[in-house]
Amino acid sequence: MAAWSVASPLCTWLVAACMSASFQDSHSISPPASSLSPSKRLSRRLRRKILTQCGGSSSSNRFSSISGSSFQGLVSSYLGYLEPCSEYYISRGLASLGFFGDTGFTSLFGSRTVRTNRRQRMLNRSTHSGEAVAVALEPAQEVSTKKKPITKQRRVVVTGMGVVTPLGHDPDVFYDNLLEGVSGISKIETFDCDQFPTRIAGEIKSFSTDGWVAPKLAKRMDKFMLYMLTAGKKALADGGITEDVMGGLDKTRCGVLIGSAMGGMKVFNDAIEALRISYKKMNPFCVPFATTNMGSAMLAMDLGWMGPNYSISTACATSNFCILNAANHIIRGEADVMLCGGSDAVIIPIGLGGFVACRALSQSNDDPTKASRPWDIDRDGFVMGEGAGVLLLEELEHAKKRGANIYAEFLGGSFTCDAYHMTEPHPDGAGVILCIEKALAQSGVSREDVNYINAHATSTPAGDLKEYQALIHCFGQNSELRVNSTKSMIGHLLGAAGAVEAVSVIQALRTGWIHPNINLENPDAGVDTNVLVGPKKEKLKVKVGLSNSFGFGGHNSSILFAPYK
Repeated sequence: MAAWSVASPLCTWLVAACMSASFQDSHSISPPASSLSPSKRLSRRLRRKILTQCGGSSSSNRFSSISGSSFQGLVSSYLGYLEPCSEYYISRGLASLGFFGDTGFTSLFGSRTVRTNRRQRMLNRSTHSGEAVAVALEPAQEVSTKKKPITKQRRVVVTGMGVVTPLGHDPDVFYDNLLEGVSGISKIETFDCDQFPTRIAGEIKSFSTDGWVAPKLAKRMDKFMLYMLTAGKKALADGGITEDVMGGLDKTRCGVLIGSAMGGMKVFNDAIEALRISYKKMNPFCVPFATTNMGSAMLAMDLGWMGPNYSISTACATSNFCILNAANHIIRGEADVMLCGGSDAVIIPIGLGGFVACRALSQSNDDPTKASRPWDIDRDGFVMGEGAGVLLLEELEHAKKRGANIYAEFLGGSFTCDAYHMTEPHPDGAGVILCIEKALAQSGVSREDVNYINAHATSTPAGDLKEYQALIHCFGQNSELRVNSTKSMIGHLLGAAGAVEAVSVIQALRTGWIHPNINLENPDAGVDTNVLVGPKKEKLKVKVGLSNSFGFGGHNSSILFAPYK
């Protein structure tokens, strides 16, 4: 501490001194002698006289030493130009410090010891161009560093859920359909897709915004925003946030973090078509309603929530990134309540065509319900889906105080990047393994406690097997482990997938039932069916549930939930 209290004023003094010297000797800003007032000319003569008496050389001679190769020479030049004589420092009591030797600062930089009388020291202090120097040498008080008081980490719980999916728009209806093995994949009806090699999707057939979104906005917004707003408000209703409860919330500590992988593709595509005719035909909302952040922003405007508000877009890992970041805002004390998740709606010609061009989609058009088949030897690509999932996260004590129904506790999670390929997984699964291990460490969960995993498993030839191998690497010794994929029934909801699958994990915690893997008729030779859930739902008391989501670009994410205790 002694070294810090001295070194800090020294560094400050050096900076101030150098700046002062540079300022004085800059020809571009120094006024000519003739323009100075008599009093200022007198001051300059006094300064020159004092400097000559103290140092015995002119400023030009002093600065000639700058051309030397040593740092000591440079600093000595500046100190010699501005230094108020060594006796000044001795009078301040600094020279007696052993850190600087017998002559204080001067011995440190090799300055000469010069005798001066009291009058010269007073003149030197009054005429120096360095009020900053005087301030730096006389700090008001010693700088001290205080450690942040140790506080117990704030716990995060799930108090509400909202979904818009091909299997229903209520969390219970959605999960009941999953338990029964119902498929939400069918032929696309929104537009004529006969020209495409893929003509199936997890398309939402019936959806209404009545009671959730103002009719005027419903006509203008992209579907991804409508799904997001509806699922978000349903999560609030499910969490018991009535108008009365809303009135009692500190809205500066309530935030929204709901992302999207693709944003408003329909709105933007329509704008391009309008532009072919004239820019005057373009929708004035085409730019804001196409951006991925606007859904979170519009929901916050509707609710008046002024806390953290933004969106994250990490392809198909978007929802998990949003959920984990939202939880971190609560843990850090920046918010008490957060709506988080993801939404996407790209079952339109440009969306379908883009993924067809990537050669990523299944072409099993003859039997849509059989098309999505994770880990099955006959899988030929993923099936696009659409929808939204939103969780209402809350700080535990805040939730208890308002008497909220707590569904589960959010334990933590992690992100990593494969840094390997835009669309292909890393051959040895290094990024996924690292992500899972970091998530366990961050959450303080042992491998043995994780007995249920909702896998990313999109029904692609490479992705399913690489993820499975990573899971076995991390949890292969856990005989209770059960793994399934929600995508076998609803397809891949892209940026919304992680949030909808998080709802699936939470429902498994609540009900004690995990849903089946449908279409797993001929398991890949590289998987063990003793780990994968079969074609029927299974009873399981979930201790800790893990949900994986991976995205184009090598984005990996894992989040963990457990029953609230």
